[in-house]
Amino acid sequence: MGKTISAALLVIAAAATTFGQTPPARPPAPPPYNCEPVNPNATTEARALLKTLCAVSGKGILSGQHNFPNQRSQDTDKVNGLTGKYPAIWGSDFGFTDEEDKDSIVHRDLMIEEAKKQAAAGSIIYLCWHMLRPTEDEPGKAGASWRGSVQARLTDEQWQELITSDTPLHQRWEKYMDRAAGYLKQLQDAHIPVLWRPMHENNGSFFWWGGRPGAAGTAQLYREVYARMVYVHHLDNLIWVWNQNGPAPPSEFVNYFPGQKFVDVVSYDNYRQLSDRYYYEIMALADGKPVALGEVGTPPPAEVLKAQPKWAFFMVWGGMVNERIKAVYGDAYTINRGDPIPGN
Repeated sequence: MGKTISAALLVIAAAATTFGQTPPARPPAPPPYNCEPVNPNATTEARALLKTLCAVSGKGILSGQHNFPNQRSQDTDKVNGLTGKYPAIWGSDFGFTDEEDKDSIVHRDLMIEEAKKQAAAGSIIYLCWHMLRPTEDEPGKAGASWRGSVQARLTDEQWQELITSDTPLHQRWEKYMDRAAGYLKQLQDAHIPVLWRPMHENNGSFFWWGGRPGAAGTAQLYREVYARMVYVHHLDNLIWVWNQNGPAPPSEFVNYFPGQKFVDVVSYDNYRQLSDRYYYEIMALADGKPVALGEVGTPPPAEVLKAQPKWAFFMVWGGMVNERIKAVYGDAYTINRGDPIPGN
């Protein structure tokens, strides 16, 4: 019994000594987000564009309209015809088909000229790319290449080759990137910043680049895109928009996140109900950075924006402009082309 009491006293004494020590210092909290691009060499124009997104967040929402690449401004002009206003953001795509299809790559030069025209008129430029698999050559065929390539899959072996430097498939992919880079460089030379949304909806397995979670999956290819455009082509006019798709299972998005060092804007596409759950998941990943609705079928209504106020912009997809856009374009909370930016 005496030995037991002695042992207990020793434990209490040791604990008292431990409690008396100064606890180790906590690591300093990370600095608050300062609205600076992830590319430290970002152009003055790109920095100003990101500042605009930060300024509107929680105070308004920038309107946006996608236009198919071979239709240049068809949907943007339709918005103006219906509402008397132009969207703040003009969007388009690098395309993938031949001839005069709406997604044709034949007139990429005219798409870039339209981007310059829109920027001169005061529009923000927003570009994505429904890219063919790197196993095929451009251009694809209208109809056949959508499911036959853009929405087809690579085998696991092909994927591993794709993300491995200096392999034949990786080199083919680099040539694709280099083509797009040449057009983006034209915009940089014209001092036009771009909201660049590569590999969009990349949690979805319906595109060849998507649906591969984990470090060596889709996130790695996104980082490869960043490295090619920034470190090889020195495209400093890009604001990097990372994009997910819904509906999706809870907590899925984080499995595709490439890391804060590669993302300026965290965005989300949904053609159905804009549930609060997705909003908060996107907000958590953004960690203070701007969040946006990368694609929608109709603009978010006022009640959604009241519950989800941080969306910085929305982008209605091409071919979906109709009477339902009028209420949002007429709402004072919506910022259209030429409207003042809050805080500016």
